[in-house]
Amino acid sequence: MNTGITWGRRMGAALAMLGVMGLLALPAAAQPRGTELVVGQVAPLSGVLASTGTQMVLGGKIYFDAINAQGGVHGATIRQWVVDDGYKVPDTVRLTREMLAKPEVVALYGFAGTANITQLLSDGVLEQGGAALVAPYTGGESLRSPFNPWIFHVRAGYGDEAEHMVQQLTTLGMNRVAVMYQDDGFGKAGLAGVEAALARRNLKLVVSAGYERNTDKVDDAVKAIKAADVHAVIMIAINKPAAAFIQRYREQGGGAQLYNISVVDPTELVKLAGLKNAHGLGISQVVPYPFRPQLPVVREYQTLLKKYAPEAEVNYTSFEQFLGAKVLVEALRRAGPAPTRAKVVKALESLQNYDLGGISLGYSPTNRIGSRYVEVTVIGANGRLMK
Repeated sequence: MNTGITWGRRMGAALAMLGVMGLLALPAAAQPRGTELVVGQVAPLSGVLASTGTQMVLGGKIYFDAINAQGGVHGATIRQWVVDDGYKVPDTVRLTREMLAKPEVVALYGFAGTANITQLLSDGVLEQGGAALVAPYTGGESLRSPFNPWIFHVRAGYGDEAEHMVQQLTTLGMNRVAVMYQDDGFGKAGLAGVEAALARRNLKLVVSAGYERNTDKVDDAVKAIKAADVHAVIMIAINKPAAAFIQRYREQGGGAQLYNISVVDPTELVKLAGLKNAHGLGISQVVPYPFRPQLPVVREYQTLLKKYAPEAEVNYTSFEQFLGAKVLVEALRRAGPAPTRAKVVKALESLQNYDLGGISLGYSPTNRIGSRYVEVTVIGANGRLMK
C-alpha cells in the first residue's frame, strides 16, 4: 500500500508510534515527485505534544490514502510530506521555509502551536511562500485577527471555547474561576478569552497561574490555585502539563470543577493523571462527537480509520484533521489539473457553506474562519468521553 507519506528528520520515538499504526517511513532522501500533489505538514512528533502530533498526521493519512485508492485528484496522487518540529518554534520556521522552497508543495496542512504559527506570520514565511495553511491545530486569536489570507481554520477559536465553558459554569453558579495556562502565545490567547467571557458577565478571574512551555512544571500553579479556593479551573494546557496539574491538584485536596481547552487527548490524560483524578474533567470540543456514527462524515471517518489504521482508536484530534484533509482535497479538486498555490487559495475561498457530511463550513475572500462549533464533553467513570 502506498501511504503517500515522506518522512523528514528527527522522528525518534514518534516514528515507532506511527509505525505500529501501519504508517510507512520512507527515507528522508525520497523527495516529492512531479506526478504528485504534495501537501506539506510540519507536526510535533517528538516532545511534549508527540501523541497529539501522531493523531494529527493519522487523520490526514487515512483520507489521503482513500483518495489515492480512488485514483487521486485529477489523476494525481496526494503525497503527505511530514517533518517533525518537536513543537519548537525555530524548527517550525526552518522546516516550513525548507518545504516552501520546493515548488511542488501546493499547500500546507495541519501544523500545531499558536506561538509556532504566529512566528510564521511574523517572519513573513507564509506570505513569501504564497501557500495556504489548512486546518492548523490551534484556536489562537492572533492567527484570526487581524485578518490574514494564508490560514484557513477548520476549528473554532479559543475565544469561542472560553465563552462556551464560562457560559456553562456560570449557569451552574460557579463564578469564582481560575485559569492555569501555558506561558506562551497559546496559553495567553486562551487566558484572554476566559477574561473576556467573564467580563461580559461582570466577573473577574480570581487567579491565573502559568507554567513554562515545553515542561510540566506546574507545582507553583497548583499551589496558587488551591490557595484561592475557586469553584472552577479552566486549563489552557496540553497533555503532559494538564495531566500533571490534574493529578497534583486533586492529590493535594483541590476540589474545584476542572475544565481544559480542546487540544488535549482524554486517553492520554487518564493514562498520565490516573482515572480517579481525571474523572469529571470537562473538555471543550470544536468538532462533533466522533465516537457515535450518527453523521455521514463520522461514519466515513470510522470506516477509513478501520481500513487504513486498524490498530488506531477513534480520537477527536484525528477526526478534526480528517475534516481538514477533506477541505483540502476539495480545494485541490476545484483548483483543477496541475494546481498552483494561488489556485488552491482561490479554490478554498470558494468553499462557502460546504457540506463535509453533516458538518458545514465556509470561507470567502474576506473570511478564513470555517467554523465556530463548540460543545463540552466530560471524562466519565470508565475513562471515556461523554456528551
